[in-house]
Amino acid sequence: MSHAVDKEHDVKLEHVMDLKARLYSPVIDTGKGPFGTRYIYREADGTFEGPKLKGRVLPGGGDTPLADDDGTMRLDIRATLETDDGAFIYFHSQGVWRADPAQQPPEEGKAAEFGDMYIMSTPRFETGDERYKWLNDFVYVAEGKVDMLEEDGYLAEVTWRIYSVAND
Repeated sequence: MSHAVDKEHDVKLEHVMDLKARLYSPVIDTGKGPFGTRYIYREADGTFEGPKLKGRVLPGGGDTPLADDDGTMRLDIRATLETDDGAFIYFHSQGVWRADPAQQPPEEGKAAEFGDMYIMSTPRFETGDERYKWLNDFVYVAEGKVDMLEEDGYLAEVTWRIYSVAND
């Protein structure tokens, strides 16, 4: 069966926001279970900013990835966002941080770049606030990067560059 690709119609990515979250140290390792090794990264705080919204990541969220035997992690991220004008938005994202010995986080004090590691996810937003209901109705993709932190009590800062998928 052959499927033709319509070269006249492509989807495009539109930048929605960059979301940065600091993670507490230490990471909690629950040990190897029936589906792999579960880790718990606790979210301390953060910020987000894009063309149509700006605000902060509230403390209390986090990532609970499941690591395969090869070290690839299946991400499961949850957070509460608060916009500068007082709206609350639930954020949930699932994705993959692919293990590749050639791609490692930079050493403490050295900045990471997008593309240094394969960290991709598919965010979802939920809100009842009329000003931001548009967030509920799109498909999103995100690329991540991780910067190790030297600050006492913090492990890393994760940055997600989030895009909506749109018709051409």
